[in-house]
Amino acid sequence: MKPKGAAVQNNPHTTLITPDAPVAADTHGGRAKCLQRLVRLDLPVPRTVALSFDQVRRIADGDIPAIEAILEQFDASALLCVRPSSEDPDWGGPGAVLNIGINDARFVELSDKMGPEAAAALYLRFVQSYAIHVARLDADVFDDIEADGREGLRQTLRAYEDETDEAFPQDRGEQLLAVLRSMARAWDGTSARLLRQAKGAPADAGLGLVIQEMIPGVGQGECGSGVLQLVDSSTGMPQITGRYLSQSQGRDALGEGVAALYLEKDPRGQALEDVAPQAFADLKAHAALMRRKLREEMQVEFVIENGKVHILDGVRVQRSARAAMRIAVRLAEDGIITQQEAVMRIDPHSLNELLHRQVHPEAKRDVLTTGIGASPGAATGRIVFTSAEAQASAARGEPCILVRRETSPEDVRGMHAAVAVLTEKGGMTSHAAVIGRGLGLPCIVGASEMRFQTKKKQLSVPDGRVFTTGDILTIDGSSGQVLAGEPAMLEAALDDCFQTLMSWADAERDISIRANADTPADAQAARNFQAQGIGLCRTEHMFFDPGRLIVMREMIFAQTSSGRAAVLERLLPMQRDDFVQLFRIMEGQPVCIRLFDPPLHEFLPTTRSGQRELAEALDLPVSDVERRVDEMSEYNPMLGLRGVRLGITVPEIYDMQARAIFEATLEASKNGAPVVPEVMIPLVSAKREVELIKARVDTVASAVAAERGQEFEYRLGVMVETPRACLRAEEIAPHASFLSFGTNDLTQMTYGLSRDDAGRFMSAYVRQGVFTEDPFHVLDADGVGELLKLGSERGRTARPDVTLSVCGEHGGNPESIALCRDLGFDYVSCSPFRVPVARLAAAQLAISSKLGG
Repeated sequence: MKPKGAAVQNNPHTTLITPDAPVAADTHGGRAKCLQRLVRLDLPVPRTVALSFDQVRRIADGDIPAIEAILEQFDASALLCVRPSSEDPDWGGPGAVLNIGINDARFVELSDKMGPEAAAALYLRFVQSYAIHVARLDADVFDDIEADGREGLRQTLRAYEDETDEAFPQDRGEQLLAVLRSMARAWDGTSARLLRQAKGAPADAGLGLVIQEMIPGVGQGECGSGVLQLVDSSTGMPQITGRYLSQSQGRDALGEGVAALYLEKDPRGQALEDVAPQAFADLKAHAALMRRKLREEMQVEFVIENGKVHILDGVRVQRSARAAMRIAVRLAEDGIITQQEAVMRIDPHSLNELLHRQVHPEAKRDVLTTGIGASPGAATGRIVFTSAEAQASAARGEPCILVRRETSPEDVRGMHAAVAVLTEKGGMTSHAAVIGRGLGLPCIVGASEMRFQTKKKQLSVPDGRVFTTGDILTIDGSSGQVLAGEPAMLEAALDDCFQTLMSWADAERDISIRANADTPADAQAARNFQAQGIGLCRTEHMFFDPGRLIVMREMIFAQTSSGRAAVLERLLPMQRDDFVQLFRIMEGQPVCIRLFDPPLHEFLPTTRSGQRELAEALDLPVSDVERRVDEMSEYNPMLGLRGVRLGITVPEIYDMQARAIFEATLEASKNGAPVVPEVMIPLVSAKREVELIKARVDTVASAVAAERGQEFEYRLGVMVETPRACLRAEEIAPHASFLSFGTNDLTQMTYGLSRDDAGRFMSAYVRQGVFTEDPFHVLDADGVGELLKLGSERGRTARPDVTLSVCGEHGGNPESIALCRDLGFDYVSCSPFRVPVARLAAAQLAISSKLGG
């Protein structure tokens, strides 16, 4: 005679969960595998049978499983429940069905055992669940039934019979088969499939099912159900949280409006610890064991039967980004996981939630529109439409949101004054996005569904509402949502736990991380986030201060080389002071300074009123100003007279900047280690460009050394941002100490895409599969990446010791860092607030390499 359940125990597709049963997450689902782990820990888990993905697919196709063999695993009188078991718990599944096996005869038996009201509650729950989820009756069939207990049960059974023209099934096997079929088919429904695919599940994701003996949770003595965990889901701090409800089943305790008990003693009301102290102690011990042995913070789903605890399930505790970090660090500090594993458990992208304020996850959101979340974090303020208004608002101590069609370098001071930025145009590497990320300023670009009427100082949103100057909005740069009003916020959380995790990450990574920093404030942020130097200082941003801007404009209107040089002499001490501050803040770490890059027309006013003001300031006729502005306009300025081209045709600018850099080098080196500045030439495409600029920079360096009677070192390099520079890197590299790939412009030129305008159609391109990702957000490995590969290989062929780096915004993107690391780059540079993301991503790549993954 076969032992009980041998057919099940020997069947890998329908198996009793025992310590050595053939159960795996990728064949039976995460719930089944977790239950097996709990069984191995000898925890009080009710008897459970697991059905594999293949078995459930066959049931959905109409095959009848060996129901009798399954039922043999349980006592003839046991009630059963069926729960979903998908590979990843986040993918969901059909709802659990409880109390399978109850019928008229079993109801009578249970009435004698636990009382008629409790038995009626069990039967009623099953009938209604079966009717809705299996028989597919409308829930409102039972709306008119107001009675409960035995009378409510009688009326419910009658309503079922009236709707289906048949009596409610009484056979336990028939009930179980119908439930299994219903749940299997529900998984393949269109809405269920779309829902789980939205959560990242593959199209062919499988569903397993677990059939478990019911512990009723109702009856004599202390009975009930609930959940318990040992940490707070928002903070990750040790704290017993959860709920318990007497005389309940499943997850009833979590229902809204339910008068559940606290778990541990609480002055606010009765707790499980008060009514069942031994059960509470057992639960804490079980949870602690699960944490230690499963190496994870778990939420325990439990039921109590007459004071005795049963564990129905264990699931990974839901957690915020800050809780996830604290949980990982505490597990490592307790010796449960390694420091490497703690580093690997944190999604680098999630650090944005720690570095910036966020809209509270439970806050109500009045969403006006959704644009491109170009710089993470959230901020609330009154809307203003000009940089001058933003500065005035900041002077009054009033937080404001700068609203522009698109920003320009003239808006930088207004962005400094604002708490967030919103633009109609732009993409991930538009001006507003890049500066916003550099400042750690929440920013949404490409909000094209809004109507920006900047002259009227109005914003019209799709639902018809109109917002004007002074109205309060909230910018959620993480999600891209523009919100009305002022929702609750969560503050940034850079605590000791964060520093601990990042120190572990730094011990693992094998590529350096620098920051893009244009001002002393940026440099200080870079230091605070432990960047290993400045990889890109964009000097043009230093010229938009009103006091400097007028001098720049004077230089543009100067007619001769000597005239331009004379005007630039007034900018020299200002620029020198900027560099001294940068060098001193970075305390001997490398600072890479990009020479002047933008076209000069960006410094000229575009409005008639602005041109009149400039004419008055320079004592020139307005017609002269208008003519000069017209002369300097270009059809495509981003491909025009800028970068190294400007340095060659208007060399006085680079001469002044080189002198400012070298004089600052000597000044900053007086009381510390010698500073070795890195001078970078932008937009190079030919070897001769480098030769010409290098000759002038070397001449300035010699002059400064002679004047000061002191030698110094510096490194001259090239910003590689044109495809031709990548292709000709072999002849450029001998003249450069470093090649820093500016992947923002390189992507723009490779694709022939405007990085400021691509946001208008990029989402449609990604949605339709033209591009897998926005190439301005994630580095294009196949196209732009191929140019990086060619440039790095050819550059190192000619000069093996040349330093290679990426200083575009891709430097802060984890996927892009992987490519740079594979190509043997020395460092990546990104906005200061993305430095921690890059540090963690680089560490994870290094750890994966060591582990062979």
